[in-house]
Amino acid sequence: MTKISFFKNCLTLFILFTFLNAFSQNDIYSNHWEIWENNSIIWNLENDQNLPHKDNLEMAGTRVAGIISYEIDTAKNLKLSRQIFFPQIHPIIKETDPNWFVYRAYAKQTFGDETFPTIIAGDRQFVPGPIDFVKIDGILTFQHLPSKSGLALKRELFPSTDQRLFIEKFYLTNTSEKPIKFSFASKNSQTAGYTKEDIYVISQIQNIPGTSVLNPGKTTEFSVEFNAIIGEEQTPSAKHFEKNLIQRKALLNELKNSLQLNTPNPVLNQLFEFSKIRASESIFESKLGLIHSPGGGRYYVGIWANDQAEYVNPFFPYLGYDIGNESAMNTYRAFAKEINPEFEKIRYAFEIEGEVPPFLLDRGDAAMIAYGASHFALANGDEKIAGELWPLIEWCLEYGHRQLNEEGVVKSESDEMEGRIETGTANLSTSSLYYGALLMSRDLAKSLGKEKSLIKKYGQQTSNLNQAIEKYFGAKVEGLDTYKYYKEHKFLRHWICLPLVVGIFERKDETVKALFEKLWSTNGVHVEKNSDNETISKIFWDRGTLYALRGTFFAGATEVSLEKLNEFSEERLLGKRVPYVVEAFPEGNMAHLSAESALYCRVFTEGMFGIVPTGLKSFKCTPRLPKDWDFMELNRIKAFGEDFNIKIFKEKDLTKILIENNDGKVLLEKKLRKNETVEFSF
Repeated sequence: MTKISFFKNCLTLFILFTFLNAFSQNDIYSNHWEIWENNSIIWNLENDQNLPHKDNLEMAGTRVAGIISYEIDTAKNLKLSRQIFFPQIHPIIKETDPNWFVYRAYAKQTFGDETFPTIIAGDRQFVPGPIDFVKIDGILTFQHLPSKSGLALKRELFPSTDQRLFIEKFYLTNTSEKPIKFSFASKNSQTAGYTKEDIYVISQIQNIPGTSVLNPGKTTEFSVEFNAIIGEEQTPSAKHFEKNLIQRKALLNELKNSLQLNTPNPVLNQLFEFSKIRASESIFESKLGLIHSPGGGRYYVGIWANDQAEYVNPFFPYLGYDIGNESAMNTYRAFAKEINPEFEKIRYAFEIEGEVPPFLLDRGDAAMIAYGASHFALANGDEKIAGELWPLIEWCLEYGHRQLNEEGVVKSESDEMEGRIETGTANLSTSSLYYGALLMSRDLAKSLGKEKSLIKKYGQQTSNLNQAIEKYFGAKVEGLDTYKYYKEHKFLRHWICLPLVVGIFERKDETVKALFEKLWSTNGVHVEKNSDNETISKIFWDRGTLYALRGTFFAGATEVSLEKLNEFSEERLLGKRVPYVVEAFPEGNMAHLSAESALYCRVFTEGMFGIVPTGLKSFKCTPRLPKDWDFMELNRIKAFGEDFNIKIFKEKDLTKILIENNDGKVLLEKKLRKNETVEFSF
């Protein structure tokens, strides 16, 4: 070998090594987390070279919410910030407060590392060791390595399920070979404020022992609580923190044992499990009753026509979560009180328990409410509840009909993005949701025994709207035969997925290309790719991605949908911002709003499994089993007043569907051709 050849080979090896090393580093960085046992994810810091890293996690009970922000530096030391919200306590609005504060008036306080108890171990102050691992399983756990004093610390953070109380529980273990004498010094604090009616107090209280001796291998437990009282309320207590921890774990276990997804992909299974938690925990006591609210540090004790009425409420019957179903009914009852004989626009939100004045902006909210309420009524399976909801649904449908323009599509002033981006005088979102509402409501009317003339009317209106949507919105946009979002629009937008969601498939192939080839990014579907406005082109909202995936699965684009779903789910569960889907970026800075998690679950129930209610005790199912999967299952489905499983298996070139009750009794067994739909009644 010549010297030149030798050096060429060495250079080649060096470049190859550098490339592989860079690839390895990037791989480590993009996967801080891994799936762990017992429905958890874990971040093991032993070999993590991509520090510092920071993130946050929200958890909630009926009277408290906490956003825990954590940062781990290059030495693996932990910095914590706890932003605690008490949603039902509304501070007095001061003249110096901004105008928007009236809609965000919740008592809150942020607690930093100054809350950590002073612990003297032997003759020195205890300083926690570096972080060993972080675990998330509905509880946020930090495990520290042993410190120089021979003490190892573990922390668990979680909300009380029913008190104005957030808890940080500590476990201190002697890892040395000698007894360690230690003592504590309490650092309690209080902050007072006023509502219109009363005084409130936010407290940080350390429930810690006095002087103690900890023998080798033994552990002592104590806690720091963050609580609030108003007026003459009794102070909640974490002295019995084990009770609060048991209650939190009981909720997590209840959710775990209902609506179980089982596929060959553990990432999808785990993100589905976490999504059930986030979608369900954000339910708060209010003057409207128990209500679901988005959370995210900005939206509490309030309901919206999109987040609650449209996104999350239709999910709760499938989960069989009684508190969720109750919150859904309270949402619809609040909107039902707003309907009027003049068919004037309905309010789109009830913020601060409905006490602050509403914005009367027509975002297509009547279509959102009718679409969500009709689905909820059918999936819930209770005739009495469906009958109670019917006047609200019927009013919303009539409102939509009165908003039809000369071309036969529905006018609205905006959409759920509330004017952030132009929507014209009639947008595709409002008309698509109204179309879906008409379909669901026609079947609901049949189940309730409504007059045949009404059922026929809804059927005709559905057909007319289908044709109008095609004529008005159907267009070649950026070279693809898909939809323009409004009449004058010239760019692709994320909501072009909505016709697929409601079963309009005439332009499905090119729409799938638009979503997954033009609009797709590392964070899912962007709101719009706008060559005239780069700011708009950077915006993404996960709700658009989740509706897109649901629609493309439902339309039969199974393989490309699975590819994108896998990519998106990997990033949200194990990437840099975990463990839930998010609201938006840059607005909201990727907040973990809760209703979006319900939309993730609905990608499977309505998209991949293709479940569409057709009556109070019936549904149709069009399963989309990916070619490389041998099976997929949805077990412990609680919809239609039942408890049942849907199991899909591959059998040569066919797909077998098995529907069974929870006792294992087979209710239906059938082999299906590709894209075949099965109809089922209990």
